[in-house]
Amino acid sequence: MRSLKTRLAITMLFVIFTVIMVITLLSVIFIRKTASRKSDQLLLMLCENGQYSLNYYFDSVQNSVNDITSFVEDDIKGLDEEQLEKHMENASEYFDYIISRTNGVLTYYYRIDPSVSSTVKGFWYTNLDGKGFSEHEVTDITLYDVNDTSKLVWFTVPKFEGRSIWLPPYVTDNLDVKVISYDAPIYYNGQFIGVVGIEIDYSAMAKEVNSIKFYDNGYAFLSDADGTLFYHPYIDVANMPDGMTKQMPYNNKAETTSAQYVYDGVLKEAVWLPLSNGMYLNITVPVSETQGEWRGLILNIMILAVIVLLIAGILLITFLGYITRPLEQLTEAADQIDNGNFDVNLTYNRDDEIGRLTKSFKKLSGNMKAHINALNEQVFIDSLTHVRNKGAFSLAVEELQEQINNGSVDPNFAMGAFDCDGLKRINDQYGHDKGDLYIQKACSTISDVFKRSPVYRVGGDEFFIILRHEDFHNIDFLLERFDKVVEEINASADEPWEHVYLSKGFAIYNPAEDNIVQKIMQRADMMMYENKRERKMGRES
Repeated sequence: MRSLKTRLAITMLFVIFTVIMVITLLSVIFIRKTASRKSDQLLLMLCENGQYSLNYYFDSVQNSVNDITSFVEDDIKGLDEEQLEKHMENASEYFDYIISRTNGVLTYYYRIDPSVSSTVKGFWYTNLDGKGFSEHEVTDITLYDVNDTSKLVWFTVPKFEGRSIWLPPYVTDNLDVKVISYDAPIYYNGQFIGVVGIEIDYSAMAKEVNSIKFYDNGYAFLSDADGTLFYHPYIDVANMPDGMTKQMPYNNKAETTSAQYVYDGVLKEAVWLPLSNGMYLNITVPVSETQGEWRGLILNIMILAVIVLLIAGILLITFLGYITRPLEQLTEAADQIDNGNFDVNLTYNRDDEIGRLTKSFKKLSGNMKAHINALNEQVFIDSLTHVRNKGAFSLAVEELQEQINNGSVDPNFAMGAFDCDGLKRINDQYGHDKGDLYIQKACSTISDVFKRSPVYRVGGDEFFIILRHEDFHNIDFLLERFDKVVEEINASADEPWEHVYLSKGFAIYNPAEDNIVQKIMQRADMMMYENKRERKMGRES
């Protein structure tokens, strides 16, 4: 059973703990949401900057190719050799004009399909050393199957797709340089004529993407519209085996522009934005790095909350100890009174609720002591015979039963039952006051003989005794003496109410059979009634 101090301390600590935890939880939620929102904003802002830079880079190439496509398709006048030669001159001049305004061009070309002309092949200009463009020998298209889009991709893919297209990274023919290119098919009167295109240095594009950094392990990469990697700083996309593609671990076509995913056992967060060339710029960073700052702040808040709770608990327990000490003294005093000690010492005398309670308690204990002393003299004493009454006998039976139950009873005891004979006749003939004298005489006789055993008046003319110790061991002698004392009284008595006529029966406790006290009492009663019948038959004969 917890003390009042403990219950108060637990209750108040629970309230303090709840308040602190609620405040801490709200702080954690607010900090986490704020930090996550700012982290997402920073990622998206970085992605937008990269998007702007790469769009400018790719748009420059894409616009140049589109301009050239429009020019060359308008410039074609016919497909004979002389017309194509003139067309190539015009296209080369226009290319030279456009390329001068385009950033990052490594090579540019205009190639004619061999099925259109076997003599006019087109041109290919390169700038590998950064000193200017020079014409390079063109690749022999006739050595390839133009229907196989896995080979000669800068030519076969635009032809097959029938539209301008950005190609994934590849190693360009004859130069052994990794490039990406934007290519467009050329048509004349609905007939495929060839391909114009610009190749840009893959490493220059990679450098542009690699410049996008975030935290310690954040990086950027490019994917196409289908989620296939186009460029990745840690995956060699250009040299992947044929037929193998590297798909991203999340869907960049979702309604949102951010996602969390697990890659190589690391939880990451990614944001993405589309580029003007149909690709997607993706920026990814480990979640642990984006959450590092706010997690540290939350940890500090939680540690501070624990410290505050401990300090509050210590102060609370100390303060409650000061408040509840007088109550503890009252509790101890109540325990002493319960044990029968009414002489308690209570020193708290301040003019407050506990002080007034202490004064009332001291007054109450004094009154209880006086009343209990008076009651002890009366409550268990029979007013007529001055022996113990039925209430005292019930308590004695309960005590015996408890001792039997827990095995602590002394097996050497017996119970005796007595009943006055002829009480009704005396009451009817001489009055109840004479009947009372008759009862008193019978009780005094029992008490005189069984001096060491408690005598109980349990009814009008019924008595019980419990024999233990010396009286138990001398039970036969005491019964003989009782009969002699009764004979002597009756021999000298003059009035009927001065005689002693008692039927008696005794039962000895048997541990093997008597698991309840009532069994012993019943046997004593039976013996008493048997004795009564024998006495009645003796008088009648």
